[in-house]
Amino acid sequence: MSKNILITGASSGFGLLIANGLHSKGYNVIGTSRNPEKIQSTVPFKMISLDLDSGQSINTLPERLFKEIGQLDILINNAGFLVNGIAEEIPIELGRKQFETNFWGTIKVTNAMLPHFRKQKLGKIITVGSIVGLVSFPNASYYAASKHALEGYFKALRYELDEFNISVAMIEPSAFKTSILDNSSAPIAKIDDYDSLRTRIEKFTNDLVKNAEDPALVTAKILKVVKIDKPKFRNIVGKGTSTLLNLQHFAYGVLEKNVLKQLNK
Repeated sequence: MSKNILITGASSGFGLLIANGLHSKGYNVIGTSRNPEKIQSTVPFKMISLDLDSGQSINTLPERLFKEIGQLDILINNAGFLVNGIAEEIPIELGRKQFETNFWGTIKVTNAMLPHFRKQKLGKIITVGSIVGLVSFPNASYYAASKHALEGYFKALRYELDEFNISVAMIEPSAFKTSILDNSSAPIAKIDDYDSLRTRIEKFTNDLVKNAEDPALVTAKILKVVKIDKPKFRNIVGKGTSTLLNLQHFAYGVLEKNVLKQLNK
């Protein structure tokens, strides 16, 4: 029997690629989007509505989902967005929104599915984090903080769900060619003191995007995690990720100097 997989944020970016990839492998995929009607006719899998910023939308998700399927085998938390900009320039309310969606929205969706997983004593929760959830970079303070928070939360949850035969895993991609920057939010007001740094960051970011890898690698990594009964918690993917983590763990100062060197080119 084909496994049923729920993927949040399946209308674009990683989510769409993951959903299409899993569907092509024979999995029964249900994707979510704020406006599923806009994409339903263009995808081969079922789409249902979900707004991570709406408690009502999340609370009614199980009822709506189980009208489509009898059992959920895997939840893939993917939905989220990017707030980019210098930390001091970002309004606190925009920072709060980053956390409401990326962190609290993800946690609320997970909690909505946990009673079902515990009842059947079977399930897998895969959350798409980011390498910046392990190693922070300039111009992404709130985004990195939200991904760090997910890392800490799901580490604890992994222990708590073990006795129920529910696996918890994180996918941590580095830079890939997706639409995340196109759909990002940024502060309007700028602080002149940061103009020089901002220029260097823009060059650094443009080079990063230009040399970003094919996101199909992330889809392939998730397919592997889906197939493994007991996947490891941390699953990094992308060039340079192992080096970044080793530098963070053993010599963070070297990493910091390297980032500053790149920005000052």
